[in-house]
Amino acid sequence: METELSLKKNMYMARTSVTTESNKTGSWRFLRPRYEEKTSPCSTACPAGEDIARIEMLITQGAFKEAWETILRENPLPGVCGRVCYHPCEGRCNRREFDTSIAVHTMERFLADTAARNETKTALKKLSPKGKRVAIIGSGPAGLSAAWFLNMLGYESEIFESMPEAGGLLRWGIPAYRLPATVLDNEIVRIENQGVRIRVGETVSASRFEELKTSYNAVFLGCGYWRNRTLNIPGESGEGVEDGLSFLRQLRQGVKPDVTGVSAIIGGGNTAIDVARSIIRMGGRAVIVYRRRREDMPAFDEEIESALEEGVELRELLAPVQIAVKGSDCILTVQQMKVEGLDRDGRGKIVNDGTSPVEISVQRVFVATGSAAVETWHEPPPAKADGHHTALPPLHLSHCTLQQEPQGTLIIYGGDLTNTDKNVTQAIASGKQAAMALDTLFQSGADAVRKRLAACLVGEGPSLSMEIYMNGPRKERKPHIVSYQEINTDYFQFEPRVIQPRLLIEERTSSFDEIELKISANTAMREAGRCFNCGICNDCDNCYLFCPDVCILRGRDMTERHIDYDYCKGCGLCVVECPRNAMTLGEEEKL
Repeated sequence: METELSLKKNMYMARTSVTTESNKTGSWRFLRPRYEEKTSPCSTACPAGEDIARIEMLITQGAFKEAWETILRENPLPGVCGRVCYHPCEGRCNRREFDTSIAVHTMERFLADTAARNETKTALKKLSPKGKRVAIIGSGPAGLSAAWFLNMLGYESEIFESMPEAGGLLRWGIPAYRLPATVLDNEIVRIENQGVRIRVGETVSASRFEELKTSYNAVFLGCGYWRNRTLNIPGESGEGVEDGLSFLRQLRQGVKPDVTGVSAIIGGGNTAIDVARSIIRMGGRAVIVYRRRREDMPAFDEEIESALEEGVELRELLAPVQIAVKGSDCILTVQQMKVEGLDRDGRGKIVNDGTSPVEISVQRVFVATGSAAVETWHEPPPAKADGHHTALPPLHLSHCTLQQEPQGTLIIYGGDLTNTDKNVTQAIASGKQAAMALDTLFQSGADAVRKRLAACLVGEGPSLSMEIYMNGPRKERKPHIVSYQEINTDYFQFEPRVIQPRLLIEERTSSFDEIELKISANTAMREAGRCFNCGICNDCDNCYLFCPDVCILRGRDMTERHIDYDYCKGCGLCVVECPRNAMTLGEEEKL
């Protein structure tokens, strides 16, 4: 005991009374961590190039206005897209490899509805006026998008619309149960309030088109596809045969055609589905006749499933051969088909199965097999156009085509006229690309267009970012696309995806009321909180908490993190513990 006390009495601990800051441990470092935001896979899959990871982060924080404005920088129609977009973003969501993908379209709709309910105003950044005027033919999603982005870039634009109200296919080709008119009206009013003039009831003929060329610096054609394609079979123009798009337009105009009995709808796209579901709501029976299989249908899977739930009948592998009138009925003759391998598009290659045609007796037939441009001059010039009538050869981009006339006027073709995939979000992407290309051409010439747009790609593209184009903060984002393997999933828990409330089937089939119902703010925040926020910093502070050298420094508001490299040893703990891969560890820079 005495010996032990003696040892303790004579034991000394080395200590200093001065700071150790002079020992700059950063000199030991051969690896350097750094903050480096990257690109989420959902954003690259979005045709409009929305900054989805940041949008979900802002929703989680309750910053609904900021999240809504983040969408508007890339997409002027969030209320529309939150309802009718086919949300390819969800198919690329990293979260789906953990449990289920984020309900991105539900979040987008929530933000738009919240902004509309609160009458939220926005004042996005606009560039100074360029002193140039652009005429836009067609007020569909392509025309509205082109006008919105041209306005942001400082151009004066006017939209010419032949119908009595703006919206194009959004208003006249999509039923109210999917897209209520009030939602579209809110979007259009915001675009007009931004400074865009829309002239409704003004049809642009070929001669008027020539006039516009002389009075505007550029003309954008976003006329859409409104002429139905023919079946090329006997009897298709006879009594009892109607055009699917014209039927949908009548419904939106308040006309209620008689659809009692059985109606056959030929086609497998969204128009065919919309016609069939509308007929069900009007008390009729609907049978979709499709020459391929269900899995080959171009219509959205969710729409097909909803149609079947509501009582629509689908008859596959039947190709129409003839339509004849027999008394008050239509006799649709069809040929049974079979699948032999795959075609160039990856769909089933169909051939006649060799059996005799069969007859289907219905009260009427609707044709919804695709559409085309109403006028030939709406179509863009071919890839190898004759240059005798143009100042420059046509410039064909992924979503639009530019052509310069001899007198200097620029003609831009967009929307369905140039898109391979003809849907609302691709049309919005077309309008955005046209605005960027037009601005670049005016400022730097045609040769600079492709290079300038390539610098604005979201990840690997083809989606473009207007925020990048306008030198916003997103410009600093790296194009590297974050994979699931790069996410530190230790910091996430399994959590079910939000279930969008819907009307009961009995309620859905008895009216044109919107099917999907609203969700609460708490539900939206909880769903957005499931997002990995791939590649961006959400201020979780893991880097700050795990740093053994206390060299993670934060600003006054606990954001704007940076690393004190005088003391960072490059251990990489901050990078490993970052849940979202918003940091990178690389070799130390050589002196």
